[in-house]
Amino acid sequence: MLTLTLPPRWPLVMLTAALLGGCALPQSSPTPRKTSVYQNERFNSDETFSRLFDGSVDETCEAARRALLSQGYVINSAKSGLVNGSKRFQPDGEVHVEISFNVVCVPDGKNAQIATAYVSAQQDRYAIKKSSNATSIGVSAIGSISVPLSSSQDSMVKVASETIPAGEFYDRYFALMQKLLREQLVEQ
Repeated sequence: MLTLTLPPRWPLVMLTAALLGGCALPQSSPTPRKTSVYQNERFNSDETFSRLFDGSVDETCEAARRALLSQGYVINSAKSGLVNGSKRFQPDGEVHVEISFNVVCVPDGKNAQIATAYVSAQQDRYAIKKSSNATSIGVSAIGSISVPLSSSQDSMVKVASETIPAGEFYDRYFALMQKLLREQLVEQ
């Protein structure tokens, strides 16, 4: 007579296989198609991330820089025709948000007397991830024992990132830029 001995984990393996097998979609039900993000890009002219300003490239970008500075943004880079700035927020004890602005100013019109500012802002959201520390103690007769320690380490982990869509947010920024540009041109 042949006796078959199964390893002690065999019932767990069989149960896992049965559960996973039950999770599979039946052949008759179609899998829903996911639309790629780029498919939702409409490229309509009504969703504008740009405005035309009555100033040169340097004057327009200077107004963009001053608008960010006046609202507490830190300027990361300011070159001819380009301004990058960011600001950090902590709306909740365990949530951190950072908004980054990118402004590109390009000449327009005859003799480049006017400029278009292209603005895009990105919002990154971070959350605190807590991880506890554990250590292993090796004992020759028993083997390795893992002992949890009472200390934990917190770290910020990016949980979301998105470009802020065109709308009132940009309208307010462009209005402030226009005001600062007018003031700047009056001073000259």
